[in-house]
Amino acid sequence: MTETFTLTVFSENRSGLLARIVGLITRRKINIETLTVSQSSIEGIHRFTIVLQISEEVVRKVVAQIDKQVDVLKAFYYRDDEMVYQEIALYKVPSDAMYNSDSVESLIRKHNARILSIESEYVVVEKTGHKEETEALLADFRMIGIYEFVRSGRIAVVKPMERLNKYLKSMEELSEDI
Repeated sequence: MTETFTLTVFSENRSGLLARIVGLITRRKINIETLTVSQSSIEGIHRFTIVLQISEEVVRKVVAQIDKQVDVLKAFYYRDDEMVYQEIALYKVPSDAMYNSDSVESLIRKHNARILSIESEYVVVEKTGHKEETEALLADFRMIGIYEFVRSGRIAVVKPMERLNKYLKSMEELSEDI
């Protein structure tokens, strides 16, 4: 049975690591739903946030393989209920839809979105939320016309205190004992 899992991978910022991690996942014929990379709360450490639709048995194996990679400090996996997460979506809609009726304005209010830019030919709207929320606004915009749509990958923080900090502290204590 497949579920949605979010992997968090902490690493040093090294070239080629992203390709190796993606290769590990795609060799198993697993599709990556979203992938986001950024610096983490620890200076010099980067964080990969990867969303996969797989079974728990497979996610355990994938995380174990990622953990073995040189330059990876630690990898974890979480279910959706263990995380606070969001995505950001941008929509480019025709300006005339905005000027000729209240439909765009009412959609923006209904979906709790906001206008980023108003140009002569188009309006850029931003919506932050879960995939289902950004998809719902997309469906509504398709009814009135839309030029472009783009959604980011998931960004997430875990509800339990960050496990990497605990892991690094335990490694530090272990090295002091040696």
